Amino acid sequence: MIRVQQEDFDIGAELARLSDGDHSVGGIASFIGLVRDMTPDGAIGSMTLEHYPGMTEKQLAAIEAEAQRRWPLQASLIIHRYGRLAPGDRIVLVATASAHRQAALEACAFLIDWLKTKAPFWKMEDGTAGAHWVEAKTSDDAAAERWARPEAPGEKAPGKKQG
Repeated sequence: MIRVQQEDFDIGAELARLSDGDHSVGGIASFIGLVRDMTPDGAIGSMTLEHYPGMTEKQLAAIEAEAQRRWPLQASLIIHRYGRLAPGDRIVLVATASAHRQAALEACAFLIDWLKTKAPFWKMEDGTAGAHWVEAKTSDDAAAERWARPEAPGEKAPGKKQG
């Protein structure tokens, strides 16, 4: 499930819905991204996230479909907020549910890494150093690159047992 929204979300309720009634789920992995109050450039008063409606949801759905292709997931969830957020506010929730913890953990890491590099969101930080657009980081690209290799960690291969 994909949601792009301005309003906050209830982490507990969202995670409960992910496996509600599905007793084949053996593990849920999740990541919650928050607005920090500091960067190397100084204090942050707010962050504004912009996106291109329609294009954003389509790209998030493609990223989610890739995770579903690579790992045996019962469910997955991506909630990404946009608009003006303050330090401590939740930005993103990524969660995966699978019969086995390893698949849930790896798929969750994959989604986080690919969201950072492939999702069409633009971030502007406003703080003591003024307002500026956040540039892409080479460390994020390197993290996403590990999933680009053939037979990336956790990828389904013929005859390979998932655990």
